[in-house]
Amino acid sequence: MAITASLVKELRERTGSGMMECKKALVETGGDIEAAIELMRKSGQAKAAKKAGRTAADGVITICFNEDCSAAAMVEVNCETDFVAKDDNFTSFAKAVAERALVSDVNSVEELLSAPLHDGEETTVNTAREALISKIGENMNVRRFERFKAGSGKLASYLHGVRIGVVVELVGGDDNLSKDIAMHIAAANPLCVSEESVPADLLEKERSIYKAQAMESGKPENIVEKMVDGRMRKYLAEITLLGQPFVKDPDISVGKLLGQAGASVAGFCRFEVGEGIEKKQENFADEVMAQIKS
Repeated sequence: MAITASLVKELRERTGSGMMECKKALVETGGDIEAAIELMRKSGQAKAAKKAGRTAADGVITICFNEDCSAAAMVEVNCETDFVAKDDNFTSFAKAVAERALVSDVNSVEELLSAPLHDGEETTVNTAREALISKIGENMNVRRFERFKAGSGKLASYLHGVRIGVVVELVGGDDNLSKDIAMHIAAANPLCVSEESVPADLLEKERSIYKAQAMESGKPENIVEKMVDGRMRKYLAEITLLGQPFVKDPDISVGKLLGQAGASVAGFCRFEVGEGIEKKQENFADEVMAQIKS
């Protein structure tokens, strides 16, 4: 069967793959477009497997809400470079993943990857991911997600570009305050809402470090304890949302700002692209020479 330009065009439109890859698949399957799609899907899985070991530490944070903003989902989808993070195909995929996370009842990334990307379609999130890897040529991962359901408060969000995302539940206050608190969390990166919510093991660890440092001063035990208490107060002010100076007015704490508005924060979540991922450092000159030699 002759491989016509229109046949290649149709396959390209259906798969989003390159023209030469489409033509090759059609040649191998004798012009059977359905068989070519199946072959390309298998090829995409193989390509995805080859790229799986490559570090994907760039990417985007995407947030979506339901119609009445009573529920939300936030996801981190990673790729290898900021160039691909700006690609429309990649950002559309990330948005679709967030929408699927919002309406599904999955409890893990593995379950999310097995879910259909869109209602009424057989294509799963993972199949779409593998196809996108094949098309763009970079490793990609759905790294994490969180779902939120408003309790006694209302949900608000803030995206700093595509790299930092925040969802916060505010009880009381208005929309402007909600936005300001979400922006503050994005900028200041608090660990917890209040001192009471700081993990006990973290407090013990920090206190032991401060005590060991203070003991080196040679001061009496009672003075050392006062020094440690002072450092702990400063530490708690730095890591708790309520204790931090408000980014738009450092003369007031977030706790005081909320108190003046008769509001409180029920909880929050902050994602930053690539946090905690060890990114491999490449030497560009060595990489070029390695390619020349190969």
